[in-house]
Amino acid sequence: MTSRFRTLSAALLALAMTAAVAIAADDNKVIFPASKDSASASAGAAGNGSLGNMSLIVGLVLAAVGGWFVWRGRMSAPLSRDKALLAISETRSLGNRQYLVVASYENKKFLLGVCPGRIDLLAPLHDAAAAPAEKPRS
Repeated sequence: MTSRFRTLSAALLALAMTAAVAIAADDNKVIFPASKDSASASAGAAGNGSLGNMSLIVGLVLAAVGGWFVWRGRMSAPLSRDKALLAISETRSLGNRQYLVVASYENKKFLLGVCPGRIDLLAPLHDAAAAPAEKPRS
């Protein structure tokens, strides 16, 4: 399971649980149409709203947990190209889905020919610094 999928699922779970708590808190109320005078009187007699405060606290805790998952996912960086043993150094297209590829593995380079259904090792490559310089012919 990828890190982004875990982060997205944690955020959606937190949102769903917050919505469920808010809906459960509103299920116990019955709203009647009334005039402005009776609405202000019923608002004062509604109580202390402890269930509303509890849903707010639960929502904030779930949001903090979701934020922690996002932060943790960003802190664990994937392997960089420098630490990888196998890497593609260079590619060149030859047309018609055919490529020349320079692949390196543990400081050794190889020239590969890639075409549909096949990959061929054309030649092992040597570093230019390690190879002896050619003398110009006179």
